[in-house]
Amino acid sequence: MAHDHDHHYGHHDHSIALQNVNAAFIIGISLNIVFVLIEVTVGLQINSLSLLSDAGHNLADVGSLALSLLAFRLMKLKSTEQYTYGFRKTSILVALFNSVLLLLSIGAIIYEAAHRFFNPEVVAGTKIAIVAAGGVLINGITAFLFLKDKDKDLNIKSAYWHLLSDTLVSLGIVIGGLVIYFTKWYWIDSALSILVAIIILFSTWSLLKDSLKLSIDGVPEGISLTEVKNTAMSIVGVSDFHHIHAWAISTTENALTAHMVLPKDVSISEEMVIKKRLKHELEHLQIHHITIETERSDNPCVEKDC
Repeated sequence: MAHDHDHHYGHHDHSIALQNVNAAFIIGISLNIVFVLIEVTVGLQINSLSLLSDAGHNLADVGSLALSLLAFRLMKLKSTEQYTYGFRKTSILVALFNSVLLLLSIGAIIYEAAHRFFNPEVVAGTKIAIVAAGGVLINGITAFLFLKDKDKDLNIKSAYWHLLSDTLVSLGIVIGGLVIYFTKWYWIDSALSILVAIIILFSTWSLLKDSLKLSIDGVPEGISLTEVKNTAMSIVGVSDFHHIHAWAISTTENALTAHMVLPKDVSISEEMVIKKRLKHELEHLQIHHITIETERSDNPCVEKDC
């Protein structure tokens, strides 16, 4: 019985340019901090509860972006005897936390919108629209920085949806401010806020589901164990491929362990060739850390599946 463990980090789509991602997070954090200060200042001046509540929402997003940036920094730390995979798993935990935080923000928006719907206050619609337009511009630009890599990593996806949701919220406030200015229908602001919150809820649900699944070592999205087995069985010399387990080490790296059955007359050199080809094929399926235990067809455990 032979064992083989691969820590190959090839040059695949999962290898994200961390320098560019770090820059995107830093830009997003900086711009949003500035925007939060502007919203708070103007909101207090004109007594606009919608701007103040949106400032609180954006402040929560600043915190989540900072956590995502921290997760990427932790991913670069080397493994230790106590943490053999390093701190890569923190990227999954941060993605889960961010999705929960976004859901809480949605709840806060709906609560505040409902309160204002039944208790509308006179506010300056034009100033609200102008400040919110700045939010559309800032969050739209920052979200665009994450667009390219949003499907490669859950934290980038989380940041993208956070910023895109902020853009939608700000756009809703812009529309609400203009409608209020022309019609004096102050309840419009609350109605638009509820509608935007519902839209964000649908986009957040998949993020929560994916991050929760990875946090409990579910099979990562895009990986099919059936496809993995069929790939292995297509290689000449492989008699069986079972006890397959796949999980995520981080939001960008996946691992797999399995038992591979070979004919009893296969030599050690032939076995190494088969393993090398199998690992190459599995890397194309976005599996980066591979541990394979080999068995011979005359092994009693093969027949009993033990």
